[in-house]
Amino acid sequence: MKTYAQKYLPLIIGSALAIGVILGGMLNFGGGTKNPLSSNAKKEKLNRLIDYIDYEYVDSVNTDSIVDVTVNSILTNLDPHSTYIPKRNYEDVAQNMKGDFVGIGINFYKINDTIAVIRPLSGSPSEKAGIEAGDRILYANNIPLFNQELDNDSLTHFLKGKVNSEVTLKVFRKGEKDLLEFQVKRDHIPIKSVDAAYMLSTNLGYIKVNRFAETTYDEFNASAEALLKEGAKNLVLDLRDNGGGYIEQATQIADEFLKKDQLILFTKNKNNSVKETFSTKGGKFENSKVYVLINENTASASEVIAGALQDNDVGTIIGRRSFGKGLVQREMDLGDGSAVRLTVARYYTPTGRSIQRPYTNGNQDYFKDYEKRYRNGELESRDSIHVNDSLKFKTPKGKIVYGGGGIIPDIFVPKDTDFNFESLKYMLRSGVMDRFIFSELEKDRLYYKSLSLKEFSENFEITDVMLEDYIEYLRSFNFDYKTNKYKPLLKRYLKATIAQQLFGSNAMERIINQEDLMVKKVLEQINPN
Repeated sequence: MKTYAQKYLPLIIGSALAIGVILGGMLNFGGGTKNPLSSNAKKEKLNRLIDYIDYEYVDSVNTDSIVDVTVNSILTNLDPHSTYIPKRNYEDVAQNMKGDFVGIGINFYKINDTIAVIRPLSGSPSEKAGIEAGDRILYANNIPLFNQELDNDSLTHFLKGKVNSEVTLKVFRKGEKDLLEFQVKRDHIPIKSVDAAYMLSTNLGYIKVNRFAETTYDEFNASAEALLKEGAKNLVLDLRDNGGGYIEQATQIADEFLKKDQLILFTKNKNNSVKETFSTKGGKFENSKVYVLINENTASASEVIAGALQDNDVGTIIGRRSFGKGLVQREMDLGDGSAVRLTVARYYTPTGRSIQRPYTNGNQDYFKDYEKRYRNGELESRDSIHVNDSLKFKTPKGKIVYGGGGIIPDIFVPKDTDFNFESLKYMLRSGVMDRFIFSELEKDRLYYKSLSLKEFSENFEITDVMLEDYIEYLRSFNFDYKTNKYKPLLKRYLKATIAQQLFGSNAMERIINQEDLMVKKVLEQINPN
């Protein structure tokens, strides 16, 4: 008999992932910013109310917070994806979508009130200066960073700065008698949106994209060029759990698979003004087989690509029905450092279908759609996907596709909704495994440092002892993991987490995908026997 936690954890996990999709979807904006200010009675009414509260109300009130609540309340009554970005959050949001920041380039944990370096990023200022995995950064410009009860944001503040500015770091390294001192010159550090790019077989490449930021197409293009040099003729494009971002970046990637003058998408605003986007000539994969992997958390700009290829009878969409976000936002400055991303149009796939899910029952109902998909069996069976026959469309080659809520794949791959499998996926992607693995690596840094990627991939195995140590580690969080069925998968995920800390996300995804059901389905399509 399942416990309450076992019964509902898949829903909790799915909802958490859906929030990521929704946040990604909020960033699906484009175009310039207009400022149609005009004086009218409705605006005067709100201004007067704020002034009365400011100057006449009996108690002191933070009217900034009132304005924030008011703006959020207004947007909530519009649609699920119009969103307000307060001034305090704007820089972080903008930086994430810009695709880089200025700093020294390390991944770190705060362990015992000290910055512990997980790994310096490849090619970063910290790597060039000689910072290594396992180092503890104790001082930045003689300011102590240990035992200060600082949160991660505060610690990061000391490491960021202007381009080419220098920071002097004093570092403790195990085995060294004295603290080591490094001069590190800050530089632009990319926030990568391509997690992995490697060869699945002699002529099949694989690229995983996690979002669509300003640099995504450039990253994709560079990855594609590298794979083509390795012999890639065909490509797997993994858009699972990709919540979206800039539409323009998505259309540029879609263009690489389409021949000249094929419609990628069109948008329509409240005045029924239509803007069409067509492909250009010279796409790298125009004559290739392409397989696009999607799931229930594939949203927004990701759906632009899947819809464009499916509607043009290009490639094969594999996985589960996508999220269903077909609204376009434009960012508008509110004049005080805050901004609103307001829905200004709907986008349509080439056949004319809108894939936006209905939201007439309110945002709460809209955001709980994952739970409904889980309960009605849609994640486990294609036959459980409910379609609206009135929203039926036909591609040039006669394939039937549907609007009204997400992209339905050409080939369905069910989701394993078992509690223990969901738990493992959550532990892998949420970072639960990371700290345990960091502690394991700390036991013998010299050994792990000596391993090449090839040696690690081919020869390193997770021992039963390490597996049991991890299960015991979980018990410290009151989670008793007992399922033998998934122990091989748990071992692979632990190895993948080690690979990430030693070699980066490319090595990690490669190990994860070794037994991935959707990747296996692609390989079955290529080699049916």
